[in-house]
Amino acid sequence: MTAPTAPPLVLASGSEVRARLLRNAGLLFEVQSARVDEEALRQAAEAEAIPPRDVADHLAELKAARVAAKRPEALVLGCDQILDIDGRILTKPETPAAARDQLAELSGRSHTLHSAAVLHAGGRAVWRHVARARLTMRPLSEGYIDSYVARNWPAIGACVGAYMLEAEGVRLFTRIDGDFFTVLGLPLLPLLDHLAAMGMIET
Repeated sequence: MTAPTAPPLVLASGSEVRARLLRNAGLLFEVQSARVDEEALRQAAEAEAIPPRDVADHLAELKAARVAAKRPEALVLGCDQILDIDGRILTKPETPAAARDQLAELSGRSHTLHSAAVLHAGGRAVWRHVARARLTMRPLSEGYIDSYVARNWPAIGACVGAYMLEAEGVRLFTRIDGDFFTVLGLPLLPLLDHLAAMGMIET
Protein backbone atom coordinates (compact mmCIF):
# COMPACT_ATOMS: atom_id res chain seq x y z
CA MET A 1 0.00 0.00 0.00
CA THR A 2 1.28 3.45 -0.90
CA ALA A 3 1.78 5.81 2.03
CA PRO A 4 -0.49 8.84 2.02
CA THR A 5 1.04 11.98 0.57
CA ALA A 6 1.49 14.87 3.00
CA PRO A 7 -0.50 17.96 2.08
CA PRO A 8 1.50 20.86 0.64
CA LEU A 9 2.51 23.51 3.15
CA VAL A 10 1.54 27.06 2.14
CA LEU A 11 2.82 30.18 3.89
CA ALA A 12 0.06 32.80 3.89
CA SER A 13 2.52 35.67 4.24
CA GLY A 14 4.69 37.81 2.01
CA SER A 15 7.30 38.16 4.74
CA GLU A 16 10.72 37.28 3.37
CA VAL A 17 12.02 36.86 6.93
CA ARG A 18 9.45 34.15 7.71
CA ALA A 19 10.07 32.47 4.38
CA ARG A 20 13.81 32.46 5.06
CA LEU A 21 13.32 30.91 8.50
CA LEU A 22 11.25 28.09 6.97
CA ARG A 23 13.75 27.54 4.16
CA ASN A 24 16.68 27.48 6.57
CA ALA A 25 14.82 24.83 8.60
CA GLY A 26 14.70 22.66 5.46
CA LEU A 27 10.95 22.92 4.88
CA LEU A 28 9.37 22.71 1.45
CA PHE A 29 6.53 25.18 1.06
CA GLU A 30 4.75 27.57 -1.24
CA VAL A 31 4.01 31.24 -0.64
CA GLN A 32 0.58 32.73 -1.18
CA SER A 33 0.03 36.04 0.56
CA ALA A 34 -3.32 36.66 2.22
CA ARG A 35 -5.07 39.89 1.33
CA VAL A 36 -6.54 41.35 4.50
CA ASP A 37 -6.89 44.93 5.74
CA GLU A 38 -4.69 44.44 8.78
CA GLU A 39 -4.81 48.05 9.91
CA ALA A 40 -8.62 48.19 9.88
CA LEU A 41 -8.79 44.92 11.80
CA ARG A 42 -6.29 46.12 14.39
CA GLN A 43 -8.18 49.36 14.88
CA ALA A 44 -11.46 47.48 15.34
CA ALA A 45 -9.82 45.15 17.86
CA GLU A 46 -8.38 48.06 19.81
CA ALA A 47 -11.79 49.77 19.83
CA GLU A 48 -13.22 46.63 21.42
CA ALA A 49 -10.33 46.48 23.93
CA ILE A 50 -9.18 43.05 22.67
CA PRO A 51 -5.78 42.19 24.24
CA PRO A 52 -2.82 42.54 21.82
CA ARG A 53 -1.98 38.82 22.18
CA ASP A 54 -5.46 37.89 20.96
CA VAL A 55 -5.24 40.39 18.11
CA ALA A 56 -2.11 38.63 16.83
CA ASP A 57 -3.81 35.24 17.11
CA HIS A 58 -6.96 36.47 15.34
CA LEU A 59 -5.05 38.04 12.45
CA ALA A 60 -2.90 34.93 11.99
CA GLU A 61 -6.01 32.75 11.80
CA LEU A 62 -7.77 35.13 9.43
CA LYS A 63 -4.81 35.08 7.03
CA ALA A 64 -4.61 31.28 7.16
CA ALA A 65 -8.34 30.90 6.59
CA ARG A 66 -8.34 33.36 3.68
CA VAL A 67 -5.70 31.37 1.79
CA ALA A 68 -7.08 27.98 2.87
CA ALA A 69 -10.41 28.85 1.24
CA LYS A 70 -8.56 28.90 -2.09
CA ARG A 71 -6.26 25.97 -1.24
CA PRO A 72 -8.49 23.39 0.54
CA GLU A 73 -6.00 20.59 -0.16
CA ALA A 74 -3.15 22.40 1.64
CA LEU A 75 -1.92 22.95 5.18
CA VAL A 76 -1.85 26.75 5.39
CA LEU A 77 0.29 28.69 7.83
CA GLY A 78 -0.91 32.14 8.85
CA CYS A 79 1.28 34.44 10.95
CA ASP A 80 1.09 37.81 12.61
CA GLN A 81 3.15 39.86 15.02
CA ILE A 82 1.93 42.60 17.35
CA LEU A 83 4.08 45.09 19.26
CA ASP A 84 2.48 45.84 22.61
CA ILE A 85 3.69 48.77 24.67
CA ASP A 86 1.66 49.14 27.84
CA GLY A 87 -1.38 47.64 26.12
CA ARG A 88 -1.15 49.88 23.04
CA ILE A 89 -0.36 48.45 19.62
CA LEU A 90 2.34 49.89 17.36
CA THR A 91 2.21 49.06 13.65
CA LYS A 92 4.81 49.22 10.87
CA PRO A 93 5.99 52.81 10.33
CA GLU A 94 4.97 54.17 6.95
CA THR A 95 7.50 57.02 6.81
CA PRO A 96 10.95 57.81 8.24
CA ALA A 97 9.28 60.36 10.53
CA ALA A 98 6.95 57.66 11.88
CA ALA A 99 9.96 55.40 12.44
CA ARG A 100 11.71 58.13 14.43
CA ASP A 101 8.58 58.67 16.52
CA GLN A 102 8.30 54.96 17.30
CA LEU A 103 11.94 54.67 18.35
CA ALA A 104 11.63 57.77 20.52
CA GLU A 105 8.59 56.22 22.24
CA LEU A 106 10.34 52.88 22.79
CA SER A 107 13.63 54.44 23.93
CA GLY A 108 14.55 53.48 27.50
CA ARG A 109 11.43 51.32 27.92
CA SER A 110 10.33 47.69 27.69
CA HIS A 111 7.77 46.35 25.27
CA THR A 112 6.35 42.97 24.26
CA LEU A 113 6.19 41.22 20.90
CA HIS A 114 3.40 38.68 20.39
CA SER A 115 4.17 36.36 17.45
CA ALA A 116 1.25 34.16 16.42
CA ALA A 117 1.07 31.20 14.05
CA VAL A 118 -2.03 29.25 13.02
CA LEU A 119 -2.26 26.17 10.79
CA HIS A 120 -5.47 25.78 8.82
CA ALA A 121 -6.64 22.59 7.10
CA GLY A 122 -9.95 21.00 6.23
CA GLY A 123 -11.88 24.19 6.79
CA ARG A 124 -10.69 24.82 10.36
CA ALA A 125 -7.73 25.82 12.47
CA VAL A 126 -5.89 22.64 13.51
CA TRP A 127 -3.05 24.20 15.51
CA ARG A 128 -2.16 27.58 16.95
CA HIS A 129 0.58 29.10 19.08
CA VAL A 130 1.35 32.60 20.32
CA ALA A 131 4.90 33.20 21.56
CA ARG A 132 5.95 36.20 23.63
CA ALA A 133 9.22 38.12 23.80
CA ARG A 134 9.98 41.01 26.15
CA LEU A 135 12.50 43.56 24.88
CA THR A 136 14.15 46.43 26.74
CA MET A 137 15.58 49.26 24.64
CA ARG A 138 18.46 51.37 25.86
CA PRO A 139 17.93 55.16 26.08
CA LEU A 140 18.60 56.58 22.62
CA SER A 141 19.66 60.12 21.80
CA GLU A 142 17.71 62.10 19.24
CA GLY A 143 20.83 62.31 17.08
CA TYR A 144 21.34 58.55 17.09
CA ILE A 145 17.70 57.91 16.24
CA ASP A 146 17.97 60.28 13.27
CA SER A 147 21.16 58.66 11.98
CA TYR A 148 19.85 55.13 12.59
CA VAL A 149 16.71 55.79 10.57
CA ALA A 150 18.69 57.47 7.79
CA ARG A 151 21.02 54.46 7.51
CA ASN A 152 18.35 51.79 7.73
CA TRP A 153 15.33 53.19 5.92
CA PRO A 154 13.43 51.76 4.03
CA ALA A 155 14.27 48.28 5.38
CA ILE A 156 13.04 49.10 8.90
CA GLY A 157 9.72 50.24 7.45
CA ALA A 158 8.77 46.56 7.19
CA CYS A 159 9.26 46.06 10.94
CA VAL A 160 6.99 46.98 13.83
CA GLY A 161 8.96 49.21 16.15
CA ALA A 162 11.26 50.29 13.31
CA TYR A 163 14.10 47.97 14.24
CA MET A 164 15.67 44.85 12.74
CA LEU A 165 17.27 42.73 15.41
CA GLU A 166 19.18 40.72 12.81
CA ALA A 167 20.97 43.91 11.71
CA GLU A 168 22.02 47.18 13.40
CA GLY A 169 18.83 47.09 15.46
CA VAL A 170 20.48 44.69 17.91
CA ARG A 171 22.46 47.69 19.20
CA LEU A 172 19.25 49.29 20.45
CA PHE A 173 18.62 46.74 23.21
CA THR A 174 19.96 45.98 26.67
CA ARG A 175 17.85 42.88 27.34
CA ILE A 176 15.70 40.39 25.43
CA ASP A 177 13.60 37.74 27.17
CA GLY A 178 12.31 35.28 24.57
CA ASP A 179 13.73 33.43 21.61
CA PHE A 180 15.16 35.02 18.48
CA PHE A 181 12.55 33.45 16.19
CA THR A 182 9.74 35.06 18.17
CA VAL A 183 11.36 38.46 17.69
CA LEU A 184 11.59 37.78 13.95
CA GLY A 185 7.86 37.05 13.83
CA LEU A 186 7.51 33.26 13.83
CA PRO A 187 7.31 30.79 16.75
CA LEU A 188 9.47 28.40 14.76
CA LEU A 189 10.34 25.76 17.36
CA PRO A 190 6.73 25.03 18.41
CA LEU A 191 5.78 24.93 14.72
CA LEU A 192 8.51 22.40 13.93
CA ASP A 193 7.46 20.29 16.93
CA HIS A 194 3.90 20.15 15.61
CA LEU A 195 4.96 19.35 12.03
CA ALA A 196 7.15 16.55 13.37
CA ALA A 197 4.23 15.17 15.40
CA MET A 198 2.12 15.23 12.22
CA GLY A 199 4.80 13.28 10.36
CA MET A 200 5.39 16.13 7.92
CA ILE A 201 9.09 16.41 8.75
CA GLU A 202 11.54 13.63 9.44
CA THR A 203 12.83 13.16 12.97
